[in-house]
Amino acid sequence: MNFLKLPSAISPQNREIEAFITEKKSDKYIYILGAVHGDEIEGAHLAKKLFEFLKSQEQLDIPTVVVPIVNVDGYALNTRVNANGVDLNRNLPSDKWSPEALEAKYFPGKAPMSEPENQFLDELFKKYPPKFIISFHSWYPVINYNGACKEVAEFLASYNQYPIEADFENHPTPGSLGEYGPQVYQCPVLTFECPLVSEGHTLEGIWKVNQKGFEELFLSGKIMQFKN
Repeated sequence: MNFLKLPSAISPQNREIEAFITEKKSDKYIYILGAVHGDEIEGAHLAKKLFEFLKSQEQLDIPTVVVPIVNVDGYALNTRVNANGVDLNRNLPSDKWSPEALEAKYFPGKAPMSEPENQFLDELFKKYPPKFIISFHSWYPVINYNGACKEVAEFLASYNQYPIEADFENHPTPGSLGEYGPQVYQCPVLTFECPLVSEGHTLEGIWKVNQKGFEELFLSGKIMQFKN
């Protein structure tokens, strides 16, 4: 798949937020997002490896947008939040957005969509409407799905044996992409949570467990077979 670099955005600390799009045009696109939380290196690594795989597959022709590192400042600083201290996955204007946070690391910002990283994502969504979003995170191995993409979660789980959850009952995420995508863009969101290096895993080991599932998801065309 051939990717073109899209016009970039600039982070609060003047770092470039890069985005890439396939040459194939479409009315809707698959999105791959990494490092929404800057300290989640495991998820960022999987986003990078999947992007590398897609670039190597000349026979594939799937309209795709990739933002390898959304929170470039947090990634550079090894912090969950961005340089303004905002959790980008609590800053989107879903109908459950709240100005309150249980902990400082979940600070949603002074207002929804206040952060340039999310403003950039939303500009991409408006210009290149999402069909399906995969957002890579790190927490514990689990596949969280919002919207009509349970079959994708089940497909991946058949390879990695991760549990599947539609909602985190004891972990509300107001203002998250999982809420915002289905509500505003009628777009399913898969929040793919990786296990942690701090618990004895390696980055390459995590990718090896998941490599076959993600490669087959795209090679088989299953990524495009559901309707949103």
